[in-house]
Amino acid sequence: MSLAHGYAVHDQTAPLVPFSFERRPAGPDDVRIEILFSGICHSDLHQARDDWGGAMFPMVPGHEIIGRVTEVGANVTRFKVGDFAGVGCMVDSCRHCAACDEDLEQYCEKGATYTYNSTERDSGQPTFGGYSDHIVVEQRFVVKVSEKLDLKAAAPLLCAGITTYSPLRHWKVGPGQKVGVIGLGGLGHMGVKFAKAMGATVVMITTTPEKGADAKRLGADEVLVSRDPAQMKAHAGSFDFLLNTIPVGHDTNPYMALLKRDATMCLVGVLTELDPPPTGVSVIFGRKHITGSAIGGMAETQEMMDFCAEHNIVSDVEVIDIKTVNEAWERMAKNDVRYRFVIDMATLEKAA
Repeated sequence: MSLAHGYAVHDQTAPLVPFSFERRPAGPDDVRIEILFSGICHSDLHQARDDWGGAMFPMVPGHEIIGRVTEVGANVTRFKVGDFAGVGCMVDSCRHCAACDEDLEQYCEKGATYTYNSTERDSGQPTFGGYSDHIVVEQRFVVKVSEKLDLKAAAPLLCAGITTYSPLRHWKVGPGQKVGVIGLGGLGHMGVKFAKAMGATVVMITTTPEKGADAKRLGADEVLVSRDPAQMKAHAGSFDFLLNTIPVGHDTNPYMALLKRDATMCLVGVLTELDPPPTGVSVIFGRKHITGSAIGGMAETQEMMDFCAEHNIVSDVEVIDIKTVNEAWERMAKNDVRYRFVIDMATLEKAA
């Protein structure tokens, strides 16, 4: 066992505070990673506040991890000490079901093991995440990170990045298509970058006209203000694909009217009820599809990291000292970040 230091919440109303705990020894298939940067995802706040139920305390959040390999097990072939590596939302799965056999571990039929707020399959011990100085993960669930990437800005790729990349790849977004990205936040800004790099014509769909200039800086070809009936009517029936990143319940029906016949809108942000619910007419007339997508499998996550290195894609980040993490959570709750906070874990020792 090795002693780890990080920050944890101890109940659903508590702030993050310094916390020490044990990491397991690196087994023959494991990689030990010194964490350099840890992204802050809005789901960290949801989990810590038990908004979705099932919270386990103490909880060390963080599933957007970039670090340096410090130890490898005897069977590890993909990594060596000194490599840069990343860990995302999951650290294990059953590895034998139909989903795992197809490199879709995020849909493991027995349930994936998440990077935090979960339990290790072998030991039953709780998993603790990236707001800490190091982590031990089985090599299948670790990705290589190119030295070409800005490491601090690469951390959110492990969640915000793969969450948007996976549906764009699955629905074969590419040249000649008109793609709408709904919502300009941590997910939406990555969706714009990826769709543009894939060759699509990208329209940023937002309720906030003031975000238009930033959307175009990120790569959007056009901005559609969804609260403007005239603009919505002008774009009706014209989109090949919509990536919906809105993180709360909302009315999807106006967006469905934007799709062409047989086209798809994919939800990646909202886990709660849609209010009002989709109507039958929104899908029946035009044979349209409303669907969802969750992160990506490990092979696809590595593909995304390589795509980002090739196209020089990273997140827009604000790097913080871990001592200010509670303030960052408060700002994130108010959407006061453009577009992702990242903790510089070198500040952890100073804070201890």
